[in-house]
Amino acid sequence: MDKQSTIAFVLIGVILVVWLYFNSPQPQPQVASGPDSTIVDQQKEVQPIEPVPIEKEIVQTTTDSTFIVSDVEEQIVTIETDLIKVLMTNKGGKIQKYYLKKYNTWYHKKKDILGKIGGDTFENKHVQLINQIENGDFNIRFVTQDGQLINSSSLDFETAASDDYYKVENGDSLSIEYTYEVSEGKSFSKIFTFFSDDYASRVDIEMNNMNDLISSYRYDVEWSTGVNFLEENSVDEASFSSASAFTGGEQVIIDASSEGETEKKEFNGYIDWIGIRNMYFGVIISPKVPFDGGAYIEGTNKSHPRWGTREYYSTALKVPFKNINYQKDSFNLFIGPLDYDILKSYEKNYEQIYDFGSFFGLKIITRPISEYILLPLFKFLHMFIPNYGIVIILFSLIIKIALYPLTKQSYQSMKRMQQLQPKIAELKEKYTNDPQKVQKETMKMYSTYGVNPMGGCLPMVLQMPILFALFTFFKTTIDIRHEPFIWWITNLSSPDIIYTLPFKLPFIGMDKISGLAILLGITMFFQQKMTVKDPSQKAMVYAMPVMFTFMFMGFASGLNLYYFMFNLFSIIQQQWINVKGGTAELQPVKNPKKKGGFMSKMMDAAEQKQKQQQSAKQPPTKKKKKF
Repeated sequence: MDKQSTIAFVLIGVILVVWLYFNSPQPQPQVASGPDSTIVDQQKEVQPIEPVPIEKEIVQTTTDSTFIVSDVEEQIVTIETDLIKVLMTNKGGKIQKYYLKKYNTWYHKKKDILGKIGGDTFENKHVQLINQIENGDFNIRFVTQDGQLINSSSLDFETAASDDYYKVENGDSLSIEYTYEVSEGKSFSKIFTFFSDDYASRVDIEMNNMNDLISSYRYDVEWSTGVNFLEENSVDEASFSSASAFTGGEQVIIDASSEGETEKKEFNGYIDWIGIRNMYFGVIISPKVPFDGGAYIEGTNKSHPRWGTREYYSTALKVPFKNINYQKDSFNLFIGPLDYDILKSYEKNYEQIYDFGSFFGLKIITRPISEYILLPLFKFLHMFIPNYGIVIILFSLIIKIALYPLTKQSYQSMKRMQQLQPKIAELKEKYTNDPQKVQKETMKMYSTYGVNPMGGCLPMVLQMPILFALFTFFKTTIDIRHEPFIWWITNLSSPDIIYTLPFKLPFIGMDKISGLAILLGITMFFQQKMTVKDPSQKAMVYAMPVMFTFMFMGFASGLNLYYFMFNLFSIIQQQWINVKGGTAELQPVKNPKKKGGFMSKMMDAAEQKQKQQQSAKQPPTKKKKKF
């Protein structure tokens, strides 16, 4: 590897480090008691089901006697389908809890935790998506003619449901209606319809003779409590949380990523959907028939003394009120996993909420790679291979084979570069005082022998967008959530910790040791040792592996497994090319490229500029005066 290739390689590494630094989850602040609170301490009392509510200003509905907040006994109705188990409450006529039967909590197999929170129950086994800040969600808000703000969250609704449990299966559906009667003949209702095999429900809102009560020709359909925190590392989970609105064929996202930060956006016009997501799950509300209304989304970043930074989001659709005696509006309410195929099946652009990451803020680069290559290939391989760890290994092999032509050319280019080093040294001795001449003659030599000085780094450059895409892919793809591989690798979506230090490493701030990160560093060391032959570049053999080892310590084990296997295959491939290619002597190419290439033009421009600078330094000649 020559000097220029080494510089390019270092720059690539620096760019990668900077990007990963700014896109990695922020470290959690230390708790006064000392232990790291980013990961829930299993030895302490845990409350994974009911998170401690954040301080939130609760808007009083009204003091108008028209809307009475009574002390009616709470009535819970449970609806269970093939996919979900929902608890509905008459307090606010809303969804109180929402369990996903196919997705488990992170602690459901940990007996020490289950013993403290009530054992291996349905509630402790399955994730529950409704944040219990206000004991439920999906509310209606509007302003009355006399200026009172009404929020259905604190009103007591009536329901005709006669039982407290309903089972929906075999393609059936079930509707449950909650009605609040303002006065005789004046009421508004929320009608929830659940389907046996669908994460999305239909919600109909009916306004009966409310035209002389609602002002501003508008009411809001609101989701205010975000999505419940469900992962062991809630700080990492918060870093992938956001709220968004899809309008005009574009997704607009807000991400309150800084502590104490509040972000909000408001939209007017037609809205396709609004949504809130965390790492793996989300809530999406969309009108069945688009209307010219609007929406708003808001997010707040707050620091919790025990769990660290958390992000809370709310969103609402602004629904036009037609000021008529009877108005009915229908909505799709999706609450479930952010599975790409499921989201896409609704044909409402729901899949846009799926986070494929970005390459320096450019989603146009990483999204196609993940959407059309990574995800389909993973799902295809998983059809035949149940273990996602083996799928990742095969995937890295496929990528390595796909890049083989470029890799082979890269290795051959590096070998020729090594053979050219004595000739380049002769040029430097011959033109000691003329560096521009040295560079120009060097370029001619490259052309004569058909050597591309940047060819050795090309495969890495092409692989970088894939690596960036994989960084987010293994963090947010629900397919590998809690998926084990072998031995100590029990979750491909989180770091594979083999040892926890009793202290944090100075300057680095980490105390968790990843086995795959160490293996990755070892393979990178041998790879560097095979490619770096210049004695002046020997530091690269040690510096790069060490840097990447520490950098990958906190990354998902799926990503580390991919990169480790890619390096291992690269070592095998390079050894095979070296053996097969032998030690052929450096020979001039038969038809060298004519002058006019990009590098040649650059050298000509540099030479011309040098001549201009030398000419400018010469004192102007004085002209003789004529008498």
